[in-house]
Formats: sequence, structure tokens, C-alpha cells
Amino acid sequence: MENLKDKCVLLTGATGGIGRKILPLLQHSGARVFITGKQQEKLLNLAATLHLPEKQLLAADLSKQDDVTALKDAYFSVFDNIDIIINAAGIGIIKPIEQLTATEFVLSFESNLLAPFFLIQAFLPNMKQNKKGLIINIPGVLGKVPMAGAAAYSASKYGLVGMMQSIREEVKRTEIRITNLFLGGVDTPFWDTIDLRVQKDKMVVAEEAAKAIWFLCQQPASGVVSEMVLQPFNHQAI
Repeated sequence: MENLKDKCVLLTGATGGIGRKILPLLQHSGARVFITGKQQEKLLNLAATLHLPEKQLLAADLSKQDDVTALKDAYFSVFDNIDIIINAAGIGIIKPIEQLTATEFVLSFESNLLAPFFLIQAFLPNMKQNKKGLIINIPGVLGKVPMAGAAAYSASKYGLVGMMQSIREEVKRTEIRITNLFLGGVDTPFWDTIDLRVQKDKMVVAEEAAKAIWFLCQQPASGVVSEMVLQPFNHQAI
């Protein structure tokens, strides 16, 4: 396994249910982490709790190109290079197609596909220059196997998978690795705004999902874990 000591990591969605569990694992492994999320106050509270310098965070809406440019500038004002991108940001809108609005459909694509596009477009050149790096995205299991009511979510996540497969072809002669983590239901606030009866006690706990991402950050330099599937033993929808 590769040592994370002094690795430079960008963590998006840092204040989310999974993101906030990843940060201490990275810190305890000696990684140098820059965090981002939409809400400044939540970022500052998380940074204070884990003694992360304020210069290593920036609030940003990754679906806005100007925000991503500002994030890139802020990141490289602190770190000289980027070793790992963990994209734990995104949204989930689950509802029948006749109830899904065009605004919600577009929002799904902006958050789950356009945002990763801007992010990778901004930070991949540094990895290409160094000919190494690791990009971890979390399409979720609905980016592999759709379910009823997930038209917008699955479409955006399938798009993310396709985009990353194409980018993988662009960098295949380098040591830039791309990993997709297909998570099943995880017990996080993600479900609080979704009108779907679920059994949270049967979901993967956020700490274990975070450990899976932490494990993927340490994959051996001689190979790549192209994808990992982690899901509950039992179906969690009622």
C-alpha cells in the first residue's frame, strides 16, 4: 500500500456525511488536505474541530466555473502539486419521472457531472505535468444499476462514469489513476430530503464508506483499482 504521508489531497464535499469522516483519516495518515464545500461556516467549524489551518479551505460551488478557478488558485497558493482528488460532492433527487421538473433534472447534471468536469479540467493539468496522481469519484451504485425514480440521478452519474472512462484513455500513458467508487445506500443526511421509505439501520455506515475511500487513496503504485462496489447486505428501500 502507498504511504499517504505528505501527499497533497483535495477533498470536495468535505462537510457532507461521508466527507467529514474522510478528513481525520487522511490527517492521521500524514496527508496534507485542502477542503471545500458550499457553506463557509460548516467548513470553518470542521477545520476548527480537526485543527486544519484556515488557509487550507475555501467555500465554492463547483458547478460554477469561476468558483472552481478560485478554488484552484487558493489550492496552489498553499500546495505546489496535487496528488489526490477525492470528489465527495453531489446531490440526489429521487422521484418519479412525472414529478421530476426540468429544473431538478438540470440541477442534477450541474452538481453531479458539470461540477466534476470543471474540477478535473482545472486540476488535471498539474497531474499531467507530473505524470502521476489519483482521482476518486463516487458515482454511487445508481451510476451502475439504476432504480425506479432515479432518472435524473442515474443519468448524471452514468455521465460521470462515461466522462471518467474517456479521461482514463487520455492519461493511460501516465501514472494518473482513476477510481470510481460505487456506493450503495449510506446512512448520511443525503436521505433527509428524499421522499423514499428506507431502512437506515440496513445501510452502510458513513465511517465505513469513508474507510473505503481512505483505503483507495493508498492503492499500490504498481496498479490501480479501477472501480469498487460497496453496498449493504440487504436492500434498504421499503
